[in-house]
Amino acid sequence: MASQTQHAFSPIDLHMHSLASDGTLTPAALVSRAHGAGVRVMALTDHDNTEGLAEAESAAVALAMTLIKGVEISSVWHDQGIHIVGLFIDPEDQVLQEGLARVMAFRDWRAEEMGRLLAGQGIADAAEGARNMASSPMVGRTHFARWLVQQGHCSDPADAFARYLGRGCHAYVPSDWIPMPEAVAWIRHAGGLAVLAHPGRYKLSGTQLRALLTEFRAEGGAGLEVSSGSQAAGDREHLGRLAKELEMAGSLGSDFHGPDMGHAAIGRLLPLPDGVLPIWQRAGFALS
Repeated sequence: MASQTQHAFSPIDLHMHSLASDGTLTPAALVSRAHGAGVRVMALTDHDNTEGLAEAESAAVALAMTLIKGVEISSVWHDQGIHIVGLFIDPEDQVLQEGLARVMAFRDWRAEEMGRLLAGQGIADAAEGARNMASSPMVGRTHFARWLVQQGHCSDPADAFARYLGRGCHAYVPSDWIPMPEAVAWIRHAGGLAVLAHPGRYKLSGTQLRALLTEFRAEGGAGLEVSSGSQAAGDREHLGRLAKELEMAGSLGSDFHGPDMGHAAIGRLLPLPDGVLPIWQRAGFALS
């Protein structure tokens, strides 16, 4: 876990997940928890769907919080899986929703294939079990991991990934995600800003990361997560320098999934480095 989570607090947190994807809290409960933690501006960025936004918005209004509508799209760049956060989106945009429907259809197929592969390992009904764990239309490897632990097949989610779900394991299914330019285009069509999620988490060399960011910016990408709860605290300064050199905005977000999920606590983030343009200013959004 990134050490930054122990030493700083931000009232702005622009990357969180609810039960609508692979988080463990309902959207309303997530908003309430963020409010209790001192966050006053938050974004709900569930994976590949926007189903939780209406509930989150109602909860935010009741607590006088600012909710920024978001989504996190599973994407790919040169065979490297990446995640792209869309902020300030219109969730009713038809192009965005048609695109997300494509991703969800692939997720449905992948879940069935993972279930078939696990059955070949003597573990029956895994796809159904993962769907029951999900409590939403979006089924991912995290849900399979939780189910495997619940059923006693694995000791914890990390064990599930190491034995069955990770790359090269028995139930790993290669992901045919959306090419980066297409995902960025969906976000822009919905009036949003595309942000590269947790760049420090990808296994890329410095040259490769710069190439990714350069292409991302050329396709209309607006920024990158400079301060993230799911990458090392030491990445912040390097990513801040890249943001300034490439004239990209900076974002910050915990990538919170739940109180027992091993991710950073809500709002426990170092501020953006001096000279990095905040993504909300790029959007013309006044946050206090």
